[in-house]
Amino acid sequence: MIAYQFFAELEDYQPKIWRRFHVSGNISVARLAYIVMTMYEMKASHLLSIEHERPFLTASGRQSKRMELICRYGFPDPAMDYEDDESEDATRAKISKLNLEAPSHLVVWYDFGDDWRVVVKLEKKLDIPGLSARELPRVLEGEGFGIVEDCGGIYGLADLAQAFKKKRGTEYKEYCEWLGVDDLDLAKFDLDDMNFRLKKLPAIFAKIYEQHAIPSQRSIDLIERKYLQKPQRRRGWVQETTSR
Repeated sequence: MIAYQFFAELEDYQPKIWRRFHVSGNISVARLAYIVMTMYEMKASHLLSIEHERPFLTASGRQSKRMELICRYGFPDPAMDYEDDESEDATRAKISKLNLEAPSHLVVWYDFGDDWRVVVKLEKKLDIPGLSARELPRVLEGEGFGIVEDCGGIYGLADLAQAFKKKRGTEYKEYCEWLGVDDLDLAKFDLDDMNFRLKKLPAIFAKIYEQHAIPSQRSIDLIERKYLQKPQRRRGWVQETTSR
């Protein structure tokens, strides 16, 4: 089976929040976006689009650092009061049909107010004998927690990270009250938990964006990690999540 290995990074944020992961080439551009959303703690509460970019070729045929936009993918919704005639349907386009070659880029653009942009770079295509589609997607490694919804974009995330690092002051108290927590480690990345979520959340996001469905309470609990508050059955076995 052919697996696509991507490297994703939250644009313009320091310290870097990045992921390296595998997906099947048979998935849609939309499914790739849902996978990225899962890995970056996005909760499908805002609009979403995907841009396909590649290195710009100069007249001499050399690659420059400049990127050129090839195509923008969106999610048709007759209920919306606007139309983007330049966008193609992200649910119909397969990544295997995009003729991606390293270092081609896709950009997942989420919440056009806070303006989160995740650059997804193809590193290589791998022929992995014995690999089953059921094993994908899978994240191999990464650093950083991800975004926090509605915090004001990368600058708001930086302010929030600083407040939780200090654990004192007015801003810290306001963030604690807003988020309902008194501790948030934005440097943390839990590989096992993320791979568990990658088997669950993309399907939930597909229903939200493609069927315009309201998520069930069970789906909301998964997104909000309520399973960490009690023993949870995962993949046929019970794990005491409080031991994490």
